[in-house]
Amino acid sequence: MQDDKLKNYLHLHFIVFIWGFTGVLGKLISLQTLDLIWYRMLFALPMMAVIMYIKKQKFQVDYRTKIKLLLTGVVISIHWFSFYQSIKIANISIALICLSASAFFASILEPIFYKRKIIWYELLLGVIVVFGISIIFKVETQFKDGILIGLVSAFLSALLSVINGNFVKTISPYTISFYEIFGGLLLFSIIILCSGKFTIEFFQLSRSNIGWLLVLASICTAYAFAASINVMKVLTPYTVMLTVNLEPIYGIILAVLIFKQSENMSPMFYVGAAIIILTVIINGVLKNRK
Repeated sequence: MQDDKLKNYLHLHFIVFIWGFTGVLGKLISLQTLDLIWYRMLFALPMMAVIMYIKKQKFQVDYRTKIKLLLTGVVISIHWFSFYQSIKIANISIALICLSASAFFASILEPIFYKRKIIWYELLLGVIVVFGISIIFKVETQFKDGILIGLVSAFLSALLSVINGNFVKTISPYTISFYEIFGGLLLFSIIILCSGKFTIEFFQLSRSNIGWLLVLASICTAYAFAASINVMKVLTPYTVMLTVNLEPIYGIILAVLIFKQSENMSPMFYVGAAIIILTVIINGVLKNRK
């Protein structure tokens, strides 16, 4: 039993490492953000369908639920768009640290959606997160637009988690993911179609872009999603949550190693980043004790 826990714990770290690598892929893929997200969803959707077939998951849901899931797909597609746009405008480090603020936004959204009382320490920790972001905002003035878009991504990530928190009570996570990706793909297809971008050139991808997109869609989306669900059968939610908080650290380390100079930030950036990550971890510890 102990060996099984260790095996799943190491597997979880590998999954989080993969999630940290998504930011690197966003920079490696030389496509405009809208095109990148469209191809990610296009490639990931059939892969999710295959996983559902293998896992014998149901595709059928009632009409009203299907519409809700498709509309939630709009949220996830815009979340991905804003995350990768933040990378394009600023860099991977900025986008990942801003994404860490999703815990702060969740502390505001959860009482509204779940109609529970506001927890005092969540607000206090939220203020500390804002302080950490303000440090980064002041010292990295050239990345202000990227920071703002990154915070939009963090807000949408929190909103998505809160919405899916209700769905997952009655619907398989695989089914949720399939319809949400499908909904996002429909939205972006309409946008690209209306903009007249569906041309021969649009579908002429370089070999490197095709390769990185396949990695993003298969390993970082379909595989990582299914694997993260599997490890939750053995590991506690607290262990999973704390480990997932390492995603920005893994991502920033990978970015610095691969892109070197373009990812080097001022010392105060890392001070602000440390404050944000430490606050998110403290939040998890307090929740676990409660």
